[in-house]
Amino acid sequence: MNGNEVCDRPDCNCMVYENENINRALKAVRSGGMVLIYDSDSREGETDFVIPAKAVGFRDVQWMRKDAGGLICVAVDPVASNQLGLPFMADLVRAASKQEEDLGQVVEKAGDLKYDSHSSFSLWVNHRETRTGIPDEERAFTIRKIGEVAEKALEGTSPRFGAEFRTPGHVALLRAAAGLLDERRGQTELSVALARMAGITPVMVVCEMLDDNNGKALSKEASRAYGKEHGLVFLEGQEIVDAYMKWEGIPE
Repeated sequence: MNGNEVCDRPDCNCMVYENENINRALKAVRSGGMVLIYDSDSREGETDFVIPAKAVGFRDVQWMRKDAGGLICVAVDPVASNQLGLPFMADLVRAASKQEEDLGQVVEKAGDLKYDSHSSFSLWVNHRETRTGIPDEERAFTIRKIGEVAEKALEGTSPRFGAEFRTPGHVALLRAAAGLLDERRGQTELSVALARMAGITPVMVVCEMLDDNNGKALSKEASRAYGKEHGLVFLEGQEIVDAYMKWEGIPE
């Protein structure tokens, strides 16, 4: 197999890669399944549960909450983010600091993050049809609706985000960098790139895996072992970067 071949699904023009790990991951997310992504030793050094937003049910939220334990977030494609008018949270705080000066002291500044130049956090939302927004079922509903509204935005419908969602809420949105992996290689961009390659709506749920024994992020070795035990594909960030460059037609 090589990057010029396609899979044998009659309704698909997707590429097949020399890296069988990537092929397995693409197959998993196309079917709404979970995969594990480790960003890199030089970034956060964390493994995330990753699953398409439109496929999330309350059992998936429960699984992430119990077995991963980190923050359950939704990574949104940069094009969809623009069309929906999703801001970076840091930019909102900077704007607000013009009226409330003390806010300027807490917003992130250059050099604050040890692993990157800026965070991806956008709004925290609940769907307007939820009550408190925090139960697994309500969070799953909000997450699915985020995927649906982003899909409509990418199709050119340009729905009004505020008509369906309110903030503050319990689902954290992450806005992928405009240049995606050319600009930033965090879990946000890696998961969205994987979705683009899979040909699915590029809105993905991510949740860090934490270690119950030492209070730190779960090690790469332990995360890989968890994936093997539970039949989940474990991907390193560089595997996604390499495949995405081929998908984009960028020479190695």
